[in-house]
Amino acid sequence: MQTAYSKEELRNMLAPLRGGRLVLVPTMGALHEGHASLLRQARVLAGDSGSVVASVFLNPVQFDNAGDLSSYPQTPEADLELCRSCGVDVVFMPTPEVMYCADRSVTMEETHLSTVLCGAKRPGHFAGVCLVVSKLFNLVQPTDAIFGKKDYQQLAILRRMVRDLDFPITLHGAEIVREADGLALSSRNVRLTPEHRAAAPSIRKALLEASAAYTNGASATDVCVAVQRSLEAIPGVRVDYVTLCDAETLHELTDEKRLALLAVAAYFGDVRLIDNIELTRRA
Repeated sequence: MQTAYSKEELRNMLAPLRGGRLVLVPTMGALHEGHASLLRQARVLAGDSGSVVASVFLNPVQFDNAGDLSSYPQTPEADLELCRSCGVDVVFMPTPEVMYCADRSVTMEETHLSTVLCGAKRPGHFAGVCLVVSKLFNLVQPTDAIFGKKDYQQLAILRRMVRDLDFPITLHGAEIVREADGLALSSRNVRLTPEHRAAAPSIRKALLEASAAYTNGASATDVCVAVQRSLEAIPGVRVDYVTLCDAETLHELTDEKRLALLAVAAYFGDVRLIDNIELTRRA
């Protein structure tokens, strides 16, 4: 495994790998088993003749809260070891100074899918995501890229970016990896207090109950109210949003025959957790 810290090093390392399948897994570091699952899927997708590239970069441009950025865990040595164990060929670990010019003046903005859910609550977040991912796409020039479905809105927005800007890249959405008690794996979980960590699996429980209710005919309003009440009953929890929407457009579900998405964001203390589940009506 090779590690690149500059754009020039990255280009030199990738040059002999071009021509085969090149699979990119972008991360912000503090890697855990959820990331490992993405990397292992990338390894299978690349095959024996292809290559896997992982980026480990805590992107400051996508943070709308300075405190969230400063408290985000960073474990570079452990990240490299995990990448090595998952069969990654090249790791790109730039600093913000390497990724961004001091006087940068070009931005990226998606104007439809990013106006709801987390986009409505975190102004500028997805513009920062689109900017860094587009830069990684240009630097790596992968054939494929893998993103987790835990950040469902992010995946939808990046698919739209790839479509609208004609990136010759196939995006793959990977299922959410969870702890044994159902909590979605996240680098932020380490910041939960013991009490909030014990309560956090309630998100998944509420989503599963809502899924069963929706399948059996409950309305979107009733489903969202039930999830909201369930989470609000937990001490120290503040619900940011509970939304049931069209899984493709992320806006209002106008046809119940389409795949729906129930998405949740809630603060457990000062730690913001997100989760989601795809819903379908009983035929």
